[in-house]
Amino acid sequence: MYAEFLRKISIFKPLPDHIIEILSAKIKTAQYQKGDFVFHESDEAKAVFFVKSGAVKIKKINAQGKELIVCMKRSGDIFAEASLFCESGSIYPGTAQMLSSGEVLYLLTTDLEEALSMNPELSVEMIRFMSTQLRSFTSILRDIALLDVYGKTVKTIERLAREFGSKTESGVVIELPLSIQELANIVGSTRESVSRVLSKLREQDLISINEKNIIINNWCDFCHMFAETVEA
Repeated sequence: MYAEFLRKISIFKPLPDHIIEILSAKIKTAQYQKGDFVFHESDEAKAVFFVKSGAVKIKKINAQGKELIVCMKRSGDIFAEASLFCESGSIYPGTAQMLSSGEVLYLLTTDLEEALSMNPELSVEMIRFMSTQLRSFTSILRDIALLDVYGKTVKTIERLAREFGSKTESGVVIELPLSIQELANIVGSTRESVSRVLSKLREQDLISINEKNIIINNWCDFCHMFAETVEA
């Protein structure tokens, strides 16, 4: 039933059709509304997830309730892959919550681990995918630790535009409905500080905001300013 969807996911492309069909038969699915939790950080890690529609944020929350959005996933993306080959009783590394309503598919870790064990090509693709994720997280942590609020906000907008942007007549629209608080939780700063940066960017006519979507008015100008910000 979900074979065609699985074939579009990069790690599954090397698999022969009969393996795809076997995995497809083991896929489970769930519908979620915006704000619903897919899993909590305290839940036992038993599955790997795939976004079929909608968007998901993965976040960490400290003891005081402060939230840091680690990454966001959209249609065709994988998350909770760190659940693979863990010790029994291991928990998820973060909390997954819907940014927008949609459908999420999942495979039990035991089923995917079996497929990985039998298919070296799939194992290589999974290692490559996890390596890319690790590099991305390392870069994000570097930015949070070393850049000021202005630099972090600009770099976050640039990264979101590359990952979730679409070109329109108005500019590059980030196709994620983010509140200022959610953007601040990605940047790793306060709502007030990020709001001031957004106001400055709007005054410079670099961005505009339509409801909850950020629009980069001129991509070339923004990238030029972004490069200057990072070098400063």
